[in-house]
Amino acid sequence: MPYEQVPFNDQVGFGAGVEFVDNPEPRCPCVLLLDTSVSMRSKAIDSLNEGIRVFRDELSADAMASKRVEIAIIGFGPVKTITDFQTADVFQVPTLQTTGDTPMGAAIETGLSLLDQRKQAYRANGVSFYRPWVFLITDGGPTDLWQEAAAKVRAGEAANHFSFFAVGVEGARMDILSQISAREPLKLKELRFRDLFIWLSNSLGSVSRSSLGDKIELQNPVTPQGWASV
Repeated sequence: MPYEQVPFNDQVGFGAGVEFVDNPEPRCPCVLLLDTSVSMRSKAIDSLNEGIRVFRDELSADAMASKRVEIAIIGFGPVKTITDFQTADVFQVPTLQTTGDTPMGAAIETGLSLLDQRKQAYRANGVSFYRPWVFLITDGGPTDLWQEAAAKVRAGEAANHFSFFAVGVEGARMDILSQISAREPLKLKELRFRDLFIWLSNSLGSVSRSSLGDKIELQNPVTPQGWASV
């Protein structure tokens, strides 16, 4: 899978932000679009919160990934930027709480806009970056208009602007996720968020250790022992 890159600069540009002066490493941005609607209450949200903690711990244990992987979290129910982009070494794990419905379309557009702003900051500061990841997790279907968001996802994928992944928890509208995501959405087995986030941290870690522009073979999550099914 190819990842977007910009020309690598050996030095950070004049006037660069402090975060890029302190850490001029190439970045691997990942936007998590997380369903926090009321249908995710109780065991589901608890398992999701545990998965995010494991995600942070796994990335932090990887010296390269901790400096290169950046995480942003958008919750929807209602749409809210819970965590702006932070490298894994300083990432503060939020505690997600459930409320509201499932404005998935607005969440996707918010996440893509946040990602565009971050890429502009990389370019302005002479920081290279890998092809970003956008990772959607939901247990329902959108309660708002989602068709325009779907068009933006498919256009962005076609232009190699990002890689978009959709994961459906039990009850998710897989038919709609199939129309949003260019690649086939996956079904989470039971509530195996921990295994999902270990896979995600390993995948992003592999990307962060690669050379810009390399193709990376990701571990297939759809196996008898894997965390997903189709």
